[in-house]
Amino acid sequence: MSFMRQVSQALDDEHRANLELLGRAERVFARADDPEAQALAGQLVRHLEHEIGRHFGFEEDQLFPLMADAGDGDLAEMLGEEHDTIRSVAEDLLPLARAAAAGKLDPADAGTLKRLVLEIVERQVAHIQKETMALLPLLDDLLDEETDRELAFAYACD
Repeated sequence: MSFMRQVSQALDDEHRANLELLGRAERVFARADDPEAQALAGQLVRHLEHEIGRHFGFEEDQLFPLMADAGDGDLAEMLGEEHDTIRSVAEDLLPLARAAAAGKLDPADAGTLKRLVLEIVERQVAHIQKETMALLPLLDDLLDEETDRELAFAYACD
C-alpha cells in the first residue's frame, strides 16, 4: 500500500519490516533446534526492547490524542489496549529471548519460548493488519502537510 503522508508511510515501512521478522520468528521457533534460532532470538530481543516501545509510544503520545480530538477515540482506545496486551507478552518473552540469544536457554523453557513467540506473532500480525487498514488511511486524511512533516521529523529523530 502507498500512503500520502510521511507518518503513514514510515509506520507502514516499520510494519512491513516487523512482519518479515515475525514471519521468520514463527517459522524458526515453531521447529525444534533450528540453527537460526539463536541469531533470530537476538533480532527479536532488539525488536522487543526498542521497536515496540518506540513505535507504540509514538502512536500513543502523538497520534492517538489527535485521533480522539477528531472523533476517532474508540479506534485509538482499542489500539492502545492491544499495545498493552502485546507489551505484556513481550515482557514475559524478553528474558527467554535474551537467554536464547546468548545460547543459555534452559531446555525446560524451550516450550514456553515457542509458545510466547507464537503468541506475540499472532497478536502483532493482527494488530499491524488493523493499523494498516484503519489507522494509516485515517492519518492520511487527518494530518495536514505541516503536522505530518513535524511528526515525521520527530519520529525519525526519536
